Amino acid sequence: MSGIDLNKIKSRLNKLQNTQKGKDRLWKPPFGKTQVRLVPYKFNKENPFIELYFHYNINNKSYLSPMSYSRPDPIVEFAEKLKRMGDKEDWKAARKMEPKLRTFVPVIVRGEEEEGVRFWGFGKTVYQELLGYIADPDYGDITHPLTGRDITVDYTSPEDSGTSYPLTTIRVKPKETPLSDDKEKMRLWIDSQSDINEIYQELSYDELKKVLEGWLNPSDEEETESKAEDTKKTETSTTEEVLSTEKVEGKEEDESKGKKKLDDVASAFDELFDD
Repeated sequence: MSGIDLNKIKSRLNKLQNTQKGKDRLWKPPFGKTQVRLVPYKFNKENPFIELYFHYNINNKSYLSPMSYSRPDPIVEFAEKLKRMGDKEDWKAARKMEPKLRTFVPVIVRGEEEEGVRFWGFGKTVYQELLGYIADPDYGDITHPLTGRDITVDYTSPEDSGTSYPLTTIRVKPKETPLSDDKEKMRLWIDSQSDINEIYQELSYDELKKVLEGWLNPSDEEETESKAEDTKKTETSTTEEVLSTEKVEGKEEDESKGKKKLDDVASAFDELFDD
């Protein structure tokens, strides 16, 4: 009788612990106003902004797209081939498969400095605003540890914003201030940062292709589990963040119609990839 493989148990435990630590390194603004400071990214000091692309709601999960690193993505390839099939519904289904941009930047949250550096993720609108400030010679490098500027993040609920989703607005402080009066603390914040790749890990091409195939051709057991999962009010951090700042394209479309269309195109999976 074989015993427990302790190495596999330890490996799984370590992976779960690292995943939880990764989630602790993410910051989502609470409703109301919060003051934060963008800081240089340890792993790319020339640019603190990290652009990542995600596939959302694939098997009720989110997957980092290899496109984030200019690598082939089987889901993107399938979506492009689906668009060329010439059907309007195919094109809409393909659009839903395309990865969405999410930008991250390391920040220190004022009043929570003891938490250290965390990653704030946001959509296109906030990203453009931040880049606009940095490109403005009156502001310049707002991430500089000594001459940078704090940012007020105003996160408004749908009820208060008058929209169907929460709204994020920012305002950069006019006054230059140091990240901290304690230079040793500043150095520690920058040197002890996590690598974003430890939080969001990339699947291999074949692994992601298998995910896509399983999504398009679910087994009866998987369909049952998927339906059960849909009834739960779960919190998926990356999906929730996207919904909190942007309208997800096609959200208003009937889900049953979209599912039927995916069933229709599933049969084309092997043919398209075997071209």
